[in-house]
Amino acid sequence: MAVFGAAKFERFFEAAAGLDVDRRDVRRFQDFAHRKVYDLLLIGQISAGANGHDLVLVQDLPITRGLQENIRFFHRMGHEIELKPVLAQLSEYPPLTRGLAGETRDRLPAVAGGLGVALARTFTAIDQRVTNPRNCDWERAARLFDLLL
Repeated sequence: MAVFGAAKFERFFEAAAGLDVDRRDVRRFQDFAHRKVYDLLLIGQISAGANGHDLVLVQDLPITRGLQENIRFFHRMGHEIELKPVLAQLSEYPPLTRGLAGETRDRLPAVAGGLGVALARTFTAIDQRVTNPRNCDWERAARLFDLLL
């Protein structure tokens, strides 16, 4: 299920970091975004429990200062990610032990968008010469996110 159409996805990565991505990269991004959103929700449910919340609230999500800045940049870009595909993909993962508050659920597309901005910028942070990320670039960036999130 697509969170972006291919053309919108291409414009998104161009605006975020000047990258030239193509339709083949859409699936890589979708997999990355869904994995990382789920990781944030897993930690969020642990925080919710520690904070005595029955539901995962926005403040339970481990949103770092850097990710928050990327979410703000995503909003300024004027792009939107569809909520339904994000939630549909998350349903393929093991269920969370706590439900999501409505505000948290509504915020997930922006979180996914912020992760996308951070990912695009990571490609150029790793190698300033990258303009069209290759398989090895995607794998390297994903490994960095796995270490940090």
